Amino acid sequence: MNSVVTRFRSDGRSMASILITGTLLSGTPALGVAARRLGTPAGDIQHVIYVQFDNTHFRRDNPNVPSDLEQMPHLLQFMRQNGTLLTNDHTGLISHTGTGILSSLTGVYGDRMGQPVSNSFRYFNPNGTTNPGVSFAYWTDALFDPSNPRAQTDTTPEMLNELGKIAPAPWVPYTRNGCDVGMVGTANAVLENIGPDVPKVFGAGSPEAAEVAANPARATADFVGIGVHCAQGSGLCSAANNGKPDLLPDEPGGYTGFAGLFGHKYVAPRISPSGPLTDLSGAMIGDFAGNVGFPGFDGLSAAVSLAYVAAMQEHGIPVTFAYISDAHDNHTTAGAAAFGPGEAGYTAALKAYDDAFARFFDRLAAAGIDKSNTLFVFTVDEGDHFVGSAPSPANCNGGSRPCTYALKGEISGNLAGLLATQQGITTPFTVHSDSAPTIYITGNPARDAGVTRAFGRALGRLTADNPITGKTDQLTVALADAVSMKLLHMVTADPMRTPTLTLFADPNYFLFAGPPNCSAPCLTVPAPRTVPLFAWNHGDVTAEIAQTWVGFVGPGVRNQGIEPKLWSDHTDVRPTMLTVLGLRDDYVHDGRVLAEILETPAVPRGLLEHRSTLLKLAAIYKQINAPFGQLGMTALAVSTTAIKSGTPSDDTTYARLSGQIQSWTSQRDALVAEIKAVLDGAAFGDQVIDEPHAKDLISAAQSLLDQAALVAMP
Repeated sequence: MNSVVTRFRSDGRSMASILITGTLLSGTPALGVAARRLGTPAGDIQHVIYVQFDNTHFRRDNPNVPSDLEQMPHLLQFMRQNGTLLTNDHTGLISHTGTGILSSLTGVYGDRMGQPVSNSFRYFNPNGTTNPGVSFAYWTDALFDPSNPRAQTDTTPEMLNELGKIAPAPWVPYTRNGCDVGMVGTANAVLENIGPDVPKVFGAGSPEAAEVAANPARATADFVGIGVHCAQGSGLCSAANNGKPDLLPDEPGGYTGFAGLFGHKYVAPRISPSGPLTDLSGAMIGDFAGNVGFPGFDGLSAAVSLAYVAAMQEHGIPVTFAYISDAHDNHTTAGAAAFGPGEAGYTAALKAYDDAFARFFDRLAAAGIDKSNTLFVFTVDEGDHFVGSAPSPANCNGGSRPCTYALKGEISGNLAGLLATQQGITTPFTVHSDSAPTIYITGNPARDAGVTRAFGRALGRLTADNPITGKTDQLTVALADAVSMKLLHMVTADPMRTPTLTLFADPNYFLFAGPPNCSAPCLTVPAPRTVPLFAWNHGDVTAEIAQTWVGFVGPGVRNQGIEPKLWSDHTDVRPTMLTVLGLRDDYVHDGRVLAEILETPAVPRGLLEHRSTLLKLAAIYKQINAPFGQLGMTALAVSTTAIKSGTPSDDTTYARLSGQIQSWTSQRDALVAEIKAVLDGAAFGDQVIDEPHAKDLISAAQSLLDQAALVAMP
């Protein structure tokens, strides 16, 4: 039986010894190798704790209701008082859990790690039909198609890099440096799906594989979602502890002799040797069916995830990555409606999260783990948009005056029915259903084929009679085809994954491909409890979805409090972390080091020399390369105009504007290659920049932005 665990919609070496000139008394290499080179405070780092939330907001969704982070003051104040909280951070495209987490973990956009469209996607078969792919699969898996694995036609790597290989794994710099790395629900760094993963890791004839066949729910609790990737020779991942080879066949420089522990069944005894692992409130960790073990990705509340992290850190796993599920979905009652801002259930969930962080920080402090010796990173995968009527009472505040909503729930829209009834378009197609649906026209026609162009024009004219407000909405906010998707880092090395079109819709709507008619209503708000009711949309390009936050605390990080202006995105997290830690990857990131938030001794010499010019270069680099940078958003606006333009007999505007975007992409790619080499050399190669060359690059980047802005002018 093949079971898929979905997130849709959504003994080891102790590092607690005393550091002496960057080396532990135990003889284990310290994380802060930079201390030997730079004399930086970052040399005191003995622990790394990275936590990534799902859909947790810094900004308020209702001006009268404190935001998610405001309702978690123990976390918010920890970041504000001890480090820097960046609130002008951004996602990649598409703004979803998979893309958000994986771009943060790798420091590259979706075109270089295979998942620009998530949390699932589709791929074309040779005959022009499509099958579904799932974004969440173990790092070394082939593309995971749960629909009919025997008929799967695309077996490229799930985590596909630009070379067509398995993308480098995020735990490698740590394990190569002698540190075990714990993973709690971290996307694709743990086993995700028991069907393909357990037999591959443990063997087809193993007791673990037999358990998958006999009791899938028990197997999920035992083997999915929790893992440790160990350093060479670590006793934690010994065969006696059920360690298995940690295989990364495409890892640059090779990766042999490493092992891992896979699943709660084998991790929990190592981090909770005195008895069953409990969450931070003292409850046994397990799933809704009563199986002790991994509770499912939706079950990773703050109390659960942070308990795993604390136990790992206390038992000699110095580097931990963890995922925390969102607080606004009702994770306690199957099929229940999601909470709206300020509803009593939402407020209670955030209070529980805040209590968990209070216990977490106290527990870490008792173990000697704090801001003086630990790099903390807290962030979120993406934002989202609440869909519902106005709250009642109008002045509700989520505290003394809880909010209620007469209507809530994303508006489900039958895209095929709307196209057919409004404009007579009955072209067969499939979609990755979403508020930003990717569309795959059957037959995989060229982007400029007549059928594609007619379809694109029709998308641009779609309207929707909003069943919540009673008003008529323009359904389409923006449109992209293969030309603009390439500039936006949405085209991978696998051409079969490239959608025909992407529609970024009004964020109140969730679009699917139903029958090409509206005999049943094409627009509905599902009734609570008839289906699990989702009321928060993401994927789109609106600011509440795309603009996020990230907080850094620890040695080498400035204490700047809230920083609302510095522009960053998810890909900047990894190079910034590795710089503080004195580590490096075997590839060049798409992100840049956020040197502005680092103490001077923690900044490599190459980033200190000509600092002003380097910061200008880094800033404009993001504006030409990031999907939500100036060039990306300009190109998307021009793309929308191009796709909506023309007639069957005259498509010159589309050809002209598409040519402009292609030219910008070529210029951008050439510039980016040069700029990344400069920034990477300065950050990780200790190279002092050639200032005149850097200034020339800044001028060229600005010229490109100016060119694009002129074309985008009405």
